[in-house]
Amino acid sequence: MKRHLAALILATVLTGCAGFDPFDSASDIEKTWTRGQAVLPAAGSPVLTSPESGAVSRWAEGLTPGRRVPVVVYLHGCTGIGNTPFLRRLAERGYAVVAPNSMARRYRPLQCDPARRQGGYNLFVYDFRQAELTYALQRLARLPWVDRDNLFLVGNSEGGVVAALYRGDEFNARVVTQWTCEGAPLVRGIGAPADTPVLSVVRRGDPWYGGKKSLGQRSDCGRYMQGRPGSRSIVLEEGDSHVVYSDPGAVQAILSFLEDNRQ
Repeated sequence: MKRHLAALILATVLTGCAGFDPFDSASDIEKTWTRGQAVLPAAGSPVLTSPESGAVSRWAEGLTPGRRVPVVVYLHGCTGIGNTPFLRRLAERGYAVVAPNSMARRYRPLQCDPARRQGGYNLFVYDFRQAELTYALQRLARLPWVDRDNLFLVGNSEGGVVAALYRGDEFNARVVTQWTCEGAPLVRGIGAPADTPVLSVVRRGDPWYGGKKSLGQRSDCGRYMQGRPGSRSIVLEEGDSHVVYSDPGAVQAILSFLEDNRQ
């Protein structure tokens, strides 16, 4: 009877966990890497795959012996990986792009409400994202083709918060897009080392940061750039979209900034 009851309870618990696979031994943090996206530079057209796929191994085998490739770690926004055309542009410039997939976790609630264009929910998600970034760096350290002298971080919206606040010194430079560096103490400011150049890009009329739903966030990262050589805040004056990657000038500024900070 007790054994039957235990089995019934277990079945009930598992049924309530959507997508839960009791035979999947991979940890949540590992899934953010293995189910992430990789965009690799290649002749003709970039290779789109996942970081642990056979396509990455075949691509690496085709590199000139001893060649090291600069890498951009891309942190997506609150609804998942997007902006693939921009990631392709990075690969066309010779960068290998890896994008951890935070949404691959078993339990990963939204930190935002896209319909209301409002964030600030489930703030512990930022701890998730910091851990995912650290894990991605650990996985990159195992890959012989990674140029560890040319690592870059690009964060978008929710990912931009993490790109701004991450305290490590592994990156040559960082790009913070669709985030203003303002708000509650938990998310305010820039935590990067003072000698790490930071470029931020946001629209003046971004609907996520106006009105009563996001008090104090209608701004940009400019006031945090003081004492940071090579850093710059770009505010796009036209448009009222959240997205900045649709602006050709903004994309070109990002590409130029990364190139300026390559060794």
